[in-house]
Amino acid sequence: MQLSEAPATGPLDDLIALLRGKRLVALTGAGCSTESGIPDYRGPETRRRARNPIQGREFCRSAEIRQRYWARAVLGWERFSRAEPNAAHRALARLEQGGLLHGLITQNVDGLHHAAGSRRVIELHGRLSEVACLECGATEARAALQERLLAQNPGWLRLAADIAPDGDADLPAEHVAGFHAPPCLRCDGPLKPRVVFFGENVPRPIVDEAFALVDAAEALLVVGTSLAVFSGYRFVLRAAQRGIPIAMVNLGPARGEELGALKVEARAGDVLPRLAEALTGAPRPEAWLSRAGT
Repeated sequence: MQLSEAPATGPLDDLIALLRGKRLVALTGAGCSTESGIPDYRGPETRRRARNPIQGREFCRSAEIRQRYWARAVLGWERFSRAEPNAAHRALARLEQGGLLHGLITQNVDGLHHAAGSRRVIELHGRLSEVACLECGATEARAALQERLLAQNPGWLRLAADIAPDGDADLPAEHVAGFHAPPCLRCDGPLKPRVVFFGENVPRPIVDEAFALVDAAEALLVVGTSLAVFSGYRFVLRAAQRGIPIAMVNLGPARGEELGALKVEARAGDVLPRLAEALTGAPRPEAWLSRAGT
């Protein structure tokens, strides 16, 4: 079932009918944040240029890989940190405020759900806004580290680079060799973002909390994720095993469509505001502003 950028009435009505009156839980992925200017790993655009993310084990054992990561992350952070919630984030917050959405599980590390006003958010992969020392565990705000990174690498922001997922950026290898990454302020150990890298496991207490949220749901709304990574897909499997209806809003294929899910192929920012308006009975803020100006 498909929608264009301006969703057709039929599929949207099906989505509304499936979710109306149910205790909802949402599972979101990178496609929820692309309209805020943050690219994803497997969306229609990023699939056109293959890019292998840094593996957690490699980051921890290799100073060279850490140097490469931080050299690129300095550039990516400048744009990543300025991203603001989009219509999809705000619609999910509105569903929660209306008492319909009882929790949100996100694979994203950008903090935009919190910024939009969502309160019960389980961040499976952590958040990029903080870093931790691999040796002593001391933490530091990512914004403060950015100041230190720039102080030790003057003029770095003048380098041209394309932003990549998770606050990273693409940067030619020849630029990386001269980059200096500041160590931990407490023990001079290496620093790592407080996020779950590829190849690492989500902490068990977080997984259990997310499973409990799904178990208490009457419908699971999956937004902006291909579910290619098991980290998120396991919650769709859990919902299917328990007979909980599944609705998906995503551009491109999504793992688990065969589990009886209602699939709406469209941008989250086009669909979710209309869904929130229909389920809460409250007009979208943008719609209210449009009427107020007439």
